[in-house]
Amino acid sequence: MRPGAARRLAAACLLGGLLGAIYSIHWVEAALVPGAERVGTWLGFALSLVVYIGTIVSGLVLGLAAALLLSAPVLERLSRNVDALVRGEPLDRSKGLRWELAQSFRGMLYFLAAAPGVFLLDLVPLVGPPLALLWGAHALAFQQTDAPLARRGLDFAARRAWHRYWKLESLGFGITGLLTLIVPLANVLVVPALAVGGTLLVLELEDQLMPPDVPARASAV
Repeated sequence: MRPGAARRLAAACLLGGLLGAIYSIHWVEAALVPGAERVGTWLGFALSLVVYIGTIVSGLVLGLAAALLLSAPVLERLSRNVDALVRGEPLDRSKGLRWELAQSFRGMLYFLAAAPGVFLLDLVPLVGPPLALLWGAHALAFQQTDAPLARRGLDFAARRAWHRYWKLESLGFGITGLLTLIVPLANVLVVPALAVGGTLLVLELEDQLMPPDVPARASAV
C-alpha cells in the first residue's frame, strides 16, 4: 500500500466512523437520555448534547482505529524511514518479527479500547468530557509510538512506563492528534502525519534522561 492509498483509506474510515455515529445517535439518545418530562427541558438538552458529542467522537476514534489497523504495514515502513533518516541508519533492537507482531497486536487492542472508554467517560457530568479527551489522547499517543519504541526493545509494560514518565509530552501529542480529526481536509492527512509525529516524538526525547523504570538494556530513552 502506498502513502496516497493510506490517506484515502484513512479518509474513508474516518468518514465511515462519522456517518455510523451520526446514524446511531438517535438510538443511543433514546436508550440513555430520559424524556424531558422526567428531567426537565434544560437538563434533557444538556444530556442529549453530551451523548451527541460522545457518540461522534467515539465514531471518529473507531474510524481512526480501523484506518491504523488496515494501513499498519505502510505506517510501520514510514516510521522506519523517519527513524533511519534522522539517525542515519536503521535501528532495530527488537526480539524478532514474532515478538514485534505480538507487541503491535497488544498496542492495537489498547487503542481499540479507547472508543468505548471515550464514550462512557463522556457521559459523566462535568468531569467526563475532559477525562474522555485525556484517555483518548493517551491511547492515541501510545499506539502511534508503538513501532519506534518496540524497535528499541521496549515491551508493553516498558512502553507504558515510558508514557508515564513523558506524560505531558505524550498527552500533548495525543490531544493534538485527536483535535486534528475534527478539522476538515486536515483529517485526511492525519494517519501518515501521526506515524511521522509519533516517531519524531520518540527521537526528540531519546537523548534526554532515561525513565528510571525502563530497563537500560532495552533503550536509551
